[in-house]
Amino acid sequence: MPGDENKLNRLEDLKSKLFSRNYQTKIEHRNVYSRLRGKDISDSWQDKEETESGISVSAEKFFMKTSWFKKFFIFSVFFFILTLGYAAYVFFAGGNTVSNDNIDISILGNNFTAGGEELPLIVGITNKNNSPLDLVDLVVEYPKGPSADLSSDTERLRVSLGTIPAGAIRNENLKVVLFGEQGSIRPLKISIEYRVAGSNAIFVKDKLFEVNINSAPINLSVDAPFEITPNQDVVLNIKETLNATKEEKKIILRVDYPVGFSFIKAVPAPSFSNNVWSLGDLAPGVEHSVVITGKMIDVFDGEEKTFNISTGSQSEKDKYVIGTVFNSIKNTIMIKRPFVEANLFVNGVSQREYAIDVRTPIIAEIRYVNNLNTKINDLRIEVKISGNAFDRKTIRAPRGFYDSSKDTITWDQNSQSELREVNPGDSDSVTFSVFPLPLYSAVEGILSDPSIDIKVNIFGKQDAGGFAVNEINDSSSAIIRIISDIGFSAKALYYSGPFANTGLIPPKTEQTTTYTIVWTLSNTANNISRAQINSTLPPWVNFAGAFSPADENLTYNPSTKGIVWNVGKIPKGAGITGPSRSVSFQVSFTPSLSQVGTTPTIINDSILTGHDDFANVDVKVNKMGLNTRINSDPTFPATGAEVVN
Repeated sequence: MPGDENKLNRLEDLKSKLFSRNYQTKIEHRNVYSRLRGKDISDSWQDKEETESGISVSAEKFFMKTSWFKKFFIFSVFFFILTLGYAAYVFFAGGNTVSNDNIDISILGNNFTAGGEELPLIVGITNKNNSPLDLVDLVVEYPKGPSADLSSDTERLRVSLGTIPAGAIRNENLKVVLFGEQGSIRPLKISIEYRVAGSNAIFVKDKLFEVNINSAPINLSVDAPFEITPNQDVVLNIKETLNATKEEKKIILRVDYPVGFSFIKAVPAPSFSNNVWSLGDLAPGVEHSVVITGKMIDVFDGEEKTFNISTGSQSEKDKYVIGTVFNSIKNTIMIKRPFVEANLFVNGVSQREYAIDVRTPIIAEIRYVNNLNTKINDLRIEVKISGNAFDRKTIRAPRGFYDSSKDTITWDQNSQSELREVNPGDSDSVTFSVFPLPLYSAVEGILSDPSIDIKVNIFGKQDAGGFAVNEINDSSSAIIRIISDIGFSAKALYYSGPFANTGLIPPKTEQTTTYTIVWTLSNTANNISRAQINSTLPPWVNFAGAFSPADENLTYNPSTKGIVWNVGKIPKGAGITGPSRSVSFQVSFTPSLSQVGTTPTIINDSILTGHDDFANVDVKVNKMGLNTRINSDPTFPATGAEVVN
């Protein structure tokens, strides 16, 4: 077929081209851009032309974008060069900067000083910066009180130094006075506060300087026994001397007692409580002493009891508190069980001080025990009774001998065979009794500060082997203070008294009758303080409002129907050798039909309370309530008490 022949011819032609050595390939170069610029373009190439035109626009945009990045890169390089130049200028030229590292603080002074003495210091400030320090203040801080903590009570010294030029050194002479116990360390904080040109900020550079207190401004010592036995009196003699060169003002001494120490007295007497003394101003070299007497009670063998003693200047906030401690010491006493022990019990109680009323008898018991591992021979017990308030005629000592010429009672082997030999660990007791004297008598008058002192001594002999004999002993004591005998009377009046009473006698139902209540106080031996009388009215009685004397502190509470008389002080001898204390007030009573034939109460029980200043105990006296049967009014009729209709 013609078509097939044509195809075969073409194939043959192609083979001859591929395998012929004489065939030359023709490469046709086409200029796209020139062709795009050609004007005689066939319509069939329109789409291709648009595509080639698009390629040209994209290239144009690419070159525009490349130009913008180039400009940004040039600007960045320029900015970096400027920054590098400024940094080099600051580094090599120094600029106007100030660093704390270029400021040195040096302190020239002794690291040891005596407490209370002036310590001279030279503080040097070196400015190594290239700029001056402006408005410089030198600040010195050091502890003012007993603590080394600068955050608590601190003394502060501020010195203005003005401007310190670049490269300059400024030296400042200072004097400080440090206080503290010997061996303590006191820190000093040296600071400078400054400003720099062009800034309002305050910069601080500081340095710490420590000073050791090598001697206290006050020498403090105590003279006391190294060991004592339980219930034995102990005496502490405290001495202090000013070690400084100038007078110290308002010196306080404080003694903290251990548990078991019972304070008895001190010379001079304490200024506050029983352990604080205000010694006033101390002159250099003048010795002050305080002697304290007490007793160790409720303590045991082998215990150590420590007294803490401190002295210093008075606090600005509290005159009985040490503001700055100048010196402090500790004194330890060992408790040692005695070889033979005698304990005194009064009315079944063992203590140093007692308070009893005049109507209570004193029954004393001495309990003894042999604490040795060997027997004690010839044991003897002696009791010495003294004071102004015991009745010598009432002393009774079973199996003992009372010597009235010496006011002593003795028990020994002659009166009690058990005392001839007391084996190890054996114990027993002896007793005696005595009554207090009346606190007032027409002959003797009023006893002042009535008390009874009892002193017990026990003696024995210990066989030490061969012909040697050890004398052993022990002692105990007690003081018994007699409570003042307070007189408190309460009575009701109608026909007498400071007020004119109204109403019917006997009281009639639904009609008001007034009565006068009188409270009277007397006192014997001791001053009574904080005295007060409290009572109440029953529901059917009202307070009339009047009372006399008008200057007495008498109050009435309508809601509770309570009456209170704030008496205050009742001096000793009131109502006996001096005027009594008394107050009168009116009450009104309106009987009800239910009360016909009765004698209703017009005031309930009254209670007196107060404090005996000598016996150091609270006192209390009760008085029964009063009714319409007024026996204390001499003109009151016998038939005037019961309510009638």
